[in-house]
Amino acid sequence: MIPFFNIKSENAPHAKDFAKVLLLFLESGQYIMGDAVKTFEAQYAAFCGTDFCIGTSNGLDALRLIFEGYKELGLINEGDEVLVPAHTYIATILAVVHTGLKPVFVEPDATGFGMSLVEAKKRTTSKTKACLVVHLYGELIEVEAFQNFSKQYNLLLIEDAAQAHGAISKKRFKAGAIGDAAAFSFYPAKNIGALGDAGAVTTDDVELAKIISSLRNYGSSEKYANEYIGYNMRMDALQARFLSIKLSDYPSAIKLRQQIALRYINEIKNPKIVLPTHPEDNSHVFHLFVVQVQKRNHFMGFMEKHSIQCLIHYPIPPHKQQALKAYEGLSLPITESYHDSVVSIPLYPSLSEVDQRHIINTLNSY
Repeated sequence: MIPFFNIKSENAPHAKDFAKVLLLFLESGQYIMGDAVKTFEAQYAAFCGTDFCIGTSNGLDALRLIFEGYKELGLINEGDEVLVPAHTYIATILAVVHTGLKPVFVEPDATGFGMSLVEAKKRTTSKTKACLVVHLYGELIEVEAFQNFSKQYNLLLIEDAAQAHGAISKKRFKAGAIGDAAAFSFYPAKNIGALGDAGAVTTDDVELAKIISSLRNYGSSEKYANEYIGYNMRMDALQARFLSIKLSDYPSAIKLRQQIALRYINEIKNPKIVLPTHPEDNSHVFHLFVVQVQKRNHFMGFMEKHSIQCLIHYPIPPHKQQALKAYEGLSLPITESYHDSVVSIPLYPSLSEVDQRHIINTLNSY
């Protein structure tokens, strides 16, 4: 069986370095925060092209801290509306709900997975204070269009960049440096994955960075002095060390992902399967390679029969989840059609040429 994602093969090249930093970690005596976290924060800020990076416990907490930070700055208040993509993972919506804000679900374009700018404008009201975009599956949104839209309506532009590490458009718009602030996840299966949970916020806003740095640490910037009602949402020092190793060769991993994606797009020729697009620039880093099929259960069974593991991202749209029952009455037909037809097929840097060929041949024979 070709696994959907082979975490062992992805981490194997780093095993010796991981072992070394584990010993350094044990010898350092700094197990929470400390120099290792500061080092990674500086590295990742430079990678994204932002002034600041604040390491957090995970991606959801990173996104939640952004909203909590803006609440402390008085730029957003409980009950305010936030535009969110209807087609996304539920964590995007949970961050809004957790902070006492109201998610306003926006349909995607009929020709792509990202938030529709036309629909976003229709849903904007005097109560709307932020636009939360998601670079879903690793593909950037229409950067300049959403930047201009946010400026026109005086909205905070916030990125959920959990799947888009390193994505860049027109050689100057990079995930994490497109909006006012961005949240990243370093969950083990992400393009840059830790060996446990971890996340980060990136921003150029010095005041927001200061507040988030404090909020993640019980609301304290100085030990036993608490300025805010904060949280324990800190990045582990060990995960920071692992991430520094992963980050060093991540650009080559992006190229491998894009090469495999381009091969799929060029060689899969089956009218029953709708393929994603491959932009000419580097605005898609293919965290997931998502196709669309009409008879999904039949397709999934066919792939399993041919020893290929596929997954569904995501089978139930957020507004149909029991946790968000208040929104179940929304009419979001494009979102629902996507959630009924999307299938993710294996794509990761360590995927062998033989396995790539088998996947292509199987899809063509479906």
